[in-house]
This record gives sequence, structure tokens and C-alpha cells, in this order.
Amino acid sequence: MSRHDDHNGREECGGASPAHHASSGDELAPVISLHHRTDNTDQPVVVEGEIVACGPPVEAPAAGTELVSRRDFYRHDVVTVRRHAVTVATSTTTVSTSKALVRNAFYVFSGAGVLVQRWRDTHGTTRYERQMRAAEAACDHDRLLEWEARDTAEKQRRHGRVMDWITAPLAWLRDAGTAVLGALGLLLGLGTILAIASQDISQVIAPIVAVIDTIAWTVTFVTIYASLLTTLALTGAVVGLWALGKARTDAPAWVAPVGQRPVDEAVTPSKTVIALRDLGITALTRAIKRCEDAGGAMLSPIRIAGCGVEVDVRLPSGVVTSDIQSRRRALAENLDRHEHEVFLSIPAPRTVRVWIADPGALDQPIGPSPLVTDPDRPRSDVYTGRAPWGQDLRGDRCSISLKQFHLLITGLSNQGKTAALRALALWAAFDPSAEFWIADLKGIGDWHMFTGLATELVEGPADEHVIAATVLLEAAVAEMQRRLTSLDRNAFPDGVTRDLARAPGSGFHPLFVVVDEGAP
Repeated sequence: MSRHDDHNGREECGGASPAHHASSGDELAPVISLHHRTDNTDQPVVVEGEIVACGPPVEAPAAGTELVSRRDFYRHDVVTVRRHAVTVATSTTTVSTSKALVRNAFYVFSGAGVLVQRWRDTHGTTRYERQMRAAEAACDHDRLLEWEARDTAEKQRRHGRVMDWITAPLAWLRDAGTAVLGALGLLLGLGTILAIASQDISQVIAPIVAVIDTIAWTVTFVTIYASLLTTLALTGAVVGLWALGKARTDAPAWVAPVGQRPVDEAVTPSKTVIALRDLGITALTRAIKRCEDAGGAMLSPIRIAGCGVEVDVRLPSGVVTSDIQSRRRALAENLDRHEHEVFLSIPAPRTVRVWIADPGALDQPIGPSPLVTDPDRPRSDVYTGRAPWGQDLRGDRCSISLKQFHLLITGLSNQGKTAALRALALWAAFDPSAEFWIADLKGIGDWHMFTGLATELVEGPADEHVIAATVLLEAAVAEMQRRLTSLDRNAFPDGVTRDLARAPGSGFHPLFVVVDEGAP
């Protein structure tokens, strides 16, 4: 380092001036190199020294203390600010307040939209055109002709009003002049009366001066309180638009207060059309928007069907029934229902029949079996009777015939597979000619009530029970082969009849083979 540089450094630290320094003027300060000893070797000798810091001494950190960089402090501050910002933004108070602001702002704008629509209906032909489109869509020619006549009359009246605007300025000027002269004459007459009464000639123009003073005072008042009057007028307008929007429109569901979202459980044509429109099918949405009746012609009359209602939807061109079936869950939620409360069927090409259950109707108990409620002794006939088996989606009781009937029931655990199968077997048990071979591979007593009724009853999950069930199925196959080969086709061309099955010792009695929980 040069002597000059060392001099500058000492002055900054408050040290004494050096012996050599730059002279005044343009002469540059001499540069003096600081040599080092080599002790006659090629390697330089390092001179020990001590770094002296400017300012107060800084204490060294204690042993074991972790040094934290300034960047870590900045990162910690950013993370803290972000965490608090997210907490405030997602708090219940912030969310509810934001929804309230958006909801009330929506009411103001929707009120303005209602007001604009009313003005258009009052000062234009929009209403007539809308009614004519609806009449044309309904093929009501008489109503169409009536609204066309009204539309023509309204256009003629509006044309007359426009033509009046051409001559209106001159008429307004003439009428305004006449009104001013009349008012001036009236004020002069009133002043003359006051002058005669007070015997003061100056009272002749007193009414005119009073009117001028009133006008001047009004202008001054409006000028001084213009901001206040404007604020009151704007506040009144906003409040009026808010009240109109709240009365005539509904806010979006996503800004409705939690727990206060209205749920209309009634199925109406408009609700059904809106549910179809919001399925996300582009062709269907466009067709509904193009319809003059907003899609109402797509729907049949809504009919009561059991514990719900049903309606047929005639799809427009470009929309297939599979598009609706694949969006069954979305359709159900648009109708404020669970997925299992909406059932779709195809009664005709390009037609979807939608059955909509009453809310919660399918979650109610279906009641006891007719085998319990029948006041008479229950009886059954496998060949002529039908076994009661619960109720369908419409709430009607359903039954099936077990004659030559093969049944495979699958599903998740604890969904009622065993109960459904056991209900049929219990009905068949009332037929004295029926025989049962049962293998219960769960072995938890679901079929224990058939002890003494079943000819073969296997209960248990062990290997020997599986082997016994296999032997039982093989015996059932052998029994089926025996019956097929031993039946006299000449005597019984229609197969096993009821009389043959009930004949003692015929060997053709009804045989029911049941395997519960048979894994594939």
C-alpha cells in the first residue's frame, strides 16, 4: 500500500498526519513502495501484525453461538409476513366480510340492470318482440298477429314523437317567451297593487326583485352545498338500486352466507332447465339459450311418480343421451339431490326420462316384509307365486318369481347381500315341497335359522367347510344332470310341471342351492 493511501486511512481513523504528503498545486504525491525482507532467500518473510478497527471494539461471539446471516433474517421476515397474511385472508371474519361486500355490490349492479330493462321495455319495442317470439315458438298465430299490430302501433307512435322533435324547439321558444311575458305581467300587476296599497312607487318592481333574489339565493345555496347534495343524491340512488336488485334478483350461491343458502326442493320446469344448462354440455347450453321459451319446450309435463316426480327431456340435435347419463351426479346436485336420488332412463331415441326422488325419501326404512304383516298364515308357491323383495325407486313394492331362477348378488361388505338373498329363501321355505342346500362360508350364523329346514347346511370359513361346499356344488350339478336325463319328454313336453313337482317321490321337487360369500 502507498504512503498516500496509508495517510488517507489514518486521517479517516483520526490518527496523526504522516511525514510525507502531497504538495499543493497540481504536483502528484510520490508513491513509496514498502519493501519486505527476504533474508537472502527466494521466499518472502511474513511480518506479523494486528488489524486495528476504526470505532468502538466489537466483542467476539461467545463460544457455541450460531452466527445468523442477514439473508436469514430477511427470509424469516418474509415467511412471517406471508403466514400472517394467509391467516388474515382465510379467517372466517375476512371471508364473511368479503362475501357480504360482493353480495351487496351485486345487488346494486343487478338493480341497475333491472332498471335498464324496465326503461327498454317502456321506451322501446323489446317487450313486443319478446312476446312475438314466444307466440311464434308456441305456434299461436292469433297471439302473434295481435302483438304484431301492437308493435306496429308503437313504432308509429314513436315515429310521430321523433318528428315532433323537429318542430319542438321553435314551439318551446314561443311557449317560453309567452310564459316569461305572462309571469312578468303578473309580477308587475302584483307590484302595482302593492304600490297603490302602500303609496310607494318603488313597490311596483318589488315582486320582480323578490323573484330575482330567490333565484340568486337558490343558486348560491346549490353552489355552496353542491357536494353535500350530490352525495345525498348518489347515496339515495345507490340505496334504491340495492333495494331493487335485492328484491328482483338472487345473489350467486358462492357469496351467500354460510347456512343461509336457500334450497328449493320443489322440481319446477325452470329449475330443471337450469340444471340441464349447467351440465357443461356446450351444444345443450347453446340450444337452451337459442330457444325462445328458454328451453321449456324440451320438457314434458312433470308427473308425480311414487316418492318423487319424473319428466321427459327431449334433447336438441347434437346432444346424445349418453352425455346426460355420464353427468348424472352433476345433474343430481344441480337439482339439490344426492346422486342415488336421481334415476335416468331412455324411453325413446334422443329422450331422457329423469326420475327425481323427494329429498331423503330413499333413505327412510321401507317397512316390514309382507311375510310379517300378512294377517293370514304366510303361504308360498314356487311355481305360481312371487317372492316379495323390497321396493323400487318409485316406492312401490317389487317381487320376483323364483321358478328356474338363477341369481348372483355382488357388492361391497355390509351392503345387504345376505339379507336380500335370505329374504327370498325365507319366502320359498313356506312352500312345503322346496328343498334347501346351503353353504355359509362366513360361519357367523346368518343362515343358522335354516337348521332343520335345509337338507344340507355347511357353516364355517375353514378349509374343511370350503371342501364341503365344493362337494355340495358338485352334487347339485349331478342332481341337475339326473333330472335332465330322467325326465320323460313325451309325457311332459313343457318340462317339469307343478303337479309333477308336488307328486310324492317324483324327484322333481324345487331345489334351492345357496352359497353365501363365494369368492371368485
